[in-house]
Amino acid sequence: MTSTLDRRDFLRVSSVAGGGLLLGAWLDYSRPGTLHAATPAAADADFTPNAFIRITRDGKITIMAKNPEVGQGVKTSLPQLIAEELDVPWESVSIEQADSDERLYGRQVAGGSTSTPTNWEPLRRAGAVGRALMITAAAQQLGVPEAELTTNGDGRVHHHGSRRMLSYAELSERAAALPAPNPTSVRMKDPKDYRIIGQAIPGVDNQAIVTGKPLFGIDVTVPGMLHAVLEKAPVFAAKVASANLDEVKRQPGVKDAFVIDGGTQLAGLLGGVAIVADTVWNARKARQALRVTWADHPTAQQGTVQFRAKAKELFAAAPQLTIHRVGDVDAALRRGTVVEAEYEYPFLAHAPLEPMNCTAHFANGKLEIWAPTQNPQSGRSLCANTLGIDGGDITIHMTRIGGGFGRRLNNDYMVEAAWISRVVGAPVKLLWTREDDTRHDFYRPAGFHKLRGAVDAAGKLDAWEGHFVTFGEGERYAPSANLSGTEFPAHFVPNAAIHVSTMPLGVPTGFLRAPGSNALAWVFQSFIDELAHAAKKDPVQFRRELLDAYVAPPPPAPGTRPAGGPSLDAPRMRGVLDLVVEKSGWGTRQLPRGTGMGVAFHFSHRGYFAEVVQATVSRDGTLKVDKVWVAGDVGAHIINPSGAVNQVQGSVLDGISEALAQEITIENGAAVQSNFHDFPLIRLTQAPPVEVHFRTSDNSPTGMGEPALPPVVPALTNAIFAATGKRIRTLPLKHHDLSWS
Repeated sequence: MTSTLDRRDFLRVSSVAGGGLLLGAWLDYSRPGTLHAATPAAADADFTPNAFIRITRDGKITIMAKNPEVGQGVKTSLPQLIAEELDVPWESVSIEQADSDERLYGRQVAGGSTSTPTNWEPLRRAGAVGRALMITAAAQQLGVPEAELTTNGDGRVHHHGSRRMLSYAELSERAAALPAPNPTSVRMKDPKDYRIIGQAIPGVDNQAIVTGKPLFGIDVTVPGMLHAVLEKAPVFAAKVASANLDEVKRQPGVKDAFVIDGGTQLAGLLGGVAIVADTVWNARKARQALRVTWADHPTAQQGTVQFRAKAKELFAAAPQLTIHRVGDVDAALRRGTVVEAEYEYPFLAHAPLEPMNCTAHFANGKLEIWAPTQNPQSGRSLCANTLGIDGGDITIHMTRIGGGFGRRLNNDYMVEAAWISRVVGAPVKLLWTREDDTRHDFYRPAGFHKLRGAVDAAGKLDAWEGHFVTFGEGERYAPSANLSGTEFPAHFVPNAAIHVSTMPLGVPTGFLRAPGSNALAWVFQSFIDELAHAAKKDPVQFRRELLDAYVAPPPPAPGTRPAGGPSLDAPRMRGVLDLVVEKSGWGTRQLPRGTGMGVAFHFSHRGYFAEVVQATVSRDGTLKVDKVWVAGDVGAHIINPSGAVNQVQGSVLDGISEALAQEITIENGAAVQSNFHDFPLIRLTQAPPVEVHFRTSDNSPTGMGEPALPPVVPALTNAIFAATGKRIRTLPLKHHDLSWS
C-alpha cells in the first residue's frame, strides 16, 4: 500500500472469481480526488466485498455502499455517484453494504454531514474509471479507436460508425486485464448529462424495511449466540462495590454473571454487572434479581440545580476566557438602546428508536463484531486498546442503524459486547433497554448564556457581548460544549466581545444532531429577535441589515492561524433568507390574534438554512405549530432530492421535538429521565407540514443530516413571541405558561 501518487497503483483492476471485473480502490481524503490501490487479490481467490464495483460475466453490477446507513440515505446517494459516472441504468445495479475496512474504503463514518462533501469527487472518479476501462476494452475487441466509442447510460459501449455495441458484461473480463487509468485525469461527465444524480430515487432498503427483513443490528443472529444485559452505575463511571452474583446465576437460563471493573474514561468501558443467558428474556428476568451496591463517586453531588447555581456565580465574576473581541463594546452600550437577557437550555438525549446493541464473537485472539455504529473505525481502536489485541484482528460488519443522531459515534456498547464475549467464550448479543439508553447517553450538554446588545439610533446592531458558561476545565471543553469565536454574529457587529467560563462535569456529553449549533442557534437568533424588537424593525429586515454589515476579521498574526471554523458567507445566507421570506409570504398576510410567524437562520456543517415557523397559541396556552417553511443552500447539486427533503423534514421535526418537551435533568450525579413517557418525541398530531425549497449555488455539494435543524427552534420561539408577546429564554417549552388574554 502506498500513498505516493503512482499511476500504476491508483486503482486495482482484477478478475472476479468465475469471471468478470472487480474494481478495487481506496480513497485518500488527505488528497481529495485521488484513489489508491486496493490490496491485490489472488487470481483464484473467492470474491470478498471489498471493492466499489463488481461486474460479472452474467451482467450483474454491484456497487458497494461504503459509509454507515443511519437513515440519512447514503446507502443510496453515494452509489448514485458511482453509477452515474459508470454510466449504467440505476435499475440494473445492486447495492451491498461494505464492511469496515479503512484500507479499501478510507474513512467510513456517519457524522458531521460529511459523507457527501468528502465522497462527491472521489466516488464519481471511481465510476468514471470503470467506464473508461469498458471503453478501452471495447476498442480492443472491436478494433476501433476509443474516440469513436461512447456510452449512453444503458450499460453498453456503442460504436456509432458500425452500430455495433458490447455490453459491460461482455467486456468485463477483458477490462479486468487492463491497467488502471489515472483517475485524476479520467474524463467525468458534464453535469448537464447527469441521468442519476439529481433524480429522486427511493432508498435501496425501503422494501426490506417495510417487509421486516433483517437489516439492523438488533436483527443479527449468529450460531451459538448468547444474550447479555449490562447493569451500569447510575452515577457515571462509579465502580461496583458488591453484587449478589450467586443468586443471579441461579436464575433460569443464566449462563454467567460477573462484574466488569471498567475504567474512568466516560467514552470507554465502564464498570457494571453483566448477565449472560440463553435468551434475552431470561437475561432481563435475571436482572430483576440483581442487587448492586455502588462505590462512592466524586461526581455524585452534581445536579442540574447545582449547575444552574454555579452558572449564576460565574456570570457575576470576571469571565475566564475571551474568544472574540473587536471595537469598543462598553462605549457602544453606553450610547445605544440596550437589551439584556439570560438564556438556558438543558441536557438532551438522542433517543433513537433502536436501542444500543452489538453482537460480538471473540475467539482465538480475534474479534468479529456486528454493530450499528456511526464510527466503526473508532470502535475498532476502542476494542483493540481495551482488549489488548491488534486492530487487524478485528472484523466489523456494519449493520443498518435504527436512528443515531450522533449517539453511535461513541462505541461504548461495542466494547462492552466484545468484553463480555471474551469473558464467556461465546458469541454474545448485548441489548440495552430503553431505560439503559436514556440514562447512559452521551448527552447534548446544557448551557447558560448572559447577553447584552445595543442598537444605535438608526436601529442597527452596534454592540454584542456574550458570556457563555459551559462545561469543562479551563480552556478544555466537555465534548460539544464549545463555542467558536467565529459564531454568528461575531464578524457582523462593529463592537463585540464573547467570553467563556467553564465548570466541571461528570456527565458524558457528545454529538447530538448539529452539535453545538442545535443550541447556539436558538440563543443567538432569539436574542437577535429581541434586538430587532428593540430597534422597532421587522425581524427579517433587521437580519438583512445585519448580514450586510460583515466586518472582515483582522489577518492573523504572523505564524498563527485564524481561530475557529469556517465563517458564514453572507450572500449565501442572504439568498436563503430571501427565498424563505418569499415562499412563506412573510409580512403579506393578516394573521389572527394568537398566531405569529418567526424567522431564523443558521450556518453549520457547510449548509445555509433559513426557516419560518407559523404557530398558533390559544388563550389557554395550547401551542400548535401550523407550518414550517425551509430554504437551504447546500451547493450546486442535490444528489437525491427524495433523500434531501427527507433529511430536512426530519431535522425540522427533531428540532420541534427538542423544543417542546425534551430535557435530561441530573440529580445526585445521575440522569432522572428514563423513557419516552418523560422524554417524549413529537407525536404525529403535533407534526406540522414542512415545505422545503433549495437554492443552488456554485459550491460543491454538502450533506444535509444536520444544518436544517438549528434554525427551527428559534424560529418557533420567535413565532411564539409574535403570537403572545412572551419571550422564551429557557427550554423546553413545557415549563412555560403561554396563555394570553
